[in-house]
Amino acid sequence: MRIGPVALTSPLRLAPMADISSAPFRLIAKECGSAMVTSEEIDATALMRENERTLRLAFYLAEERPIAMQLLGENPENLAQAAKKLESVGADIIDLNMGCPVPKVTKQGKGAALMRDPLKAAEIFKSIRRAIRIPFTIKIRGGWDQERLNAVEIAKIAETEGVDAVTVHPRTRSQQFTGKAPWDIIRDVVDAVKIPVTGNGDVKNQRDAQSMMKETGCQSVMIGRGALGQPWIFDPNFESLGEQAKKAYKWRVITRHRDLMLKYTPEHQVAFQIKKHLVWYAKGSPNAALLRHQIFTAENWETAWKSFEQAWNRPLSGLVFLGSL
Repeated sequence: MRIGPVALTSPLRLAPMADISSAPFRLIAKECGSAMVTSEEIDATALMRENERTLRLAFYLAEERPIAMQLLGENPENLAQAAKKLESVGADIIDLNMGCPVPKVTKQGKGAALMRDPLKAAEIFKSIRRAIRIPFTIKIRGGWDQERLNAVEIAKIAETEGVDAVTVHPRTRSQQFTGKAPWDIIRDVVDAVKIPVTGNGDVKNQRDAQSMMKETGCQSVMIGRGALGQPWIFDPNFESLGEQAKKAYKWRVITRHRDLMLKYTPEHQVAFQIKKHLVWYAKGSPNAALLRHQIFTAENWETAWKSFEQAWNRPLSGLVFLGSL
């Protein structure tokens, strides 16, 4: 699959997730086989005001490329200026967030709220497309609610305005992340446009990804929550490994991720970020509840790591981690 001049070497890639898709996790996903990575959502207005936290969200490592920078906003001019700024610092693709369902975002007319106003969406597409030379993509939902399922309409407008590709998470904004993702909406978008379509939603392993592509005709798959605690989901060879080899593989990834978080995470966030990811890495353990408690109540990241490492070093029969099934 190609997005403009950007060639993707694999059909699977990491989805952008707020407070999760920072540089360390993106690079881990990339090293495990993600074809491309996307930044956390970057508020266009805050970026242009050079808000310190927002500028940090735009930080990336050279090894991550190709990287898409995802913008959040509702003002066409601000979004265009922010897109140019991100292009100037090395973004390979600009992606517009039209899927965030969080009320504090949608109340400002941003994220999934843009699905309610196709005319404004068209204005935004046109503004960003004129501002940048690099590829421009969008990530949308099935619609605002069941009465307004307009993913196909938005995708057609996007194609007309020069958007290079679209990612479809088929749940509506009102569904948030609950219920089964209706993949048929992805298929409808694929059938309606000629630009590349990426599917997203309810993909927990490589088999799910292959099923989504077969059922919908999408050219690639974004994996978000399915990658938490198992970034090796992007490696097509992982499942063919033996149990000992899987455990060794995962330990290399987890320690590498820890080291990247220590190196690139602001000091005041290190403990929280490491604890959060350790809990995900422990998912699937029969002792997970106890281990989660030990990790979250640890006074620092070192103590949390010690608890995790002790649990990890128990015999395979005593502790089964997600991704080993």
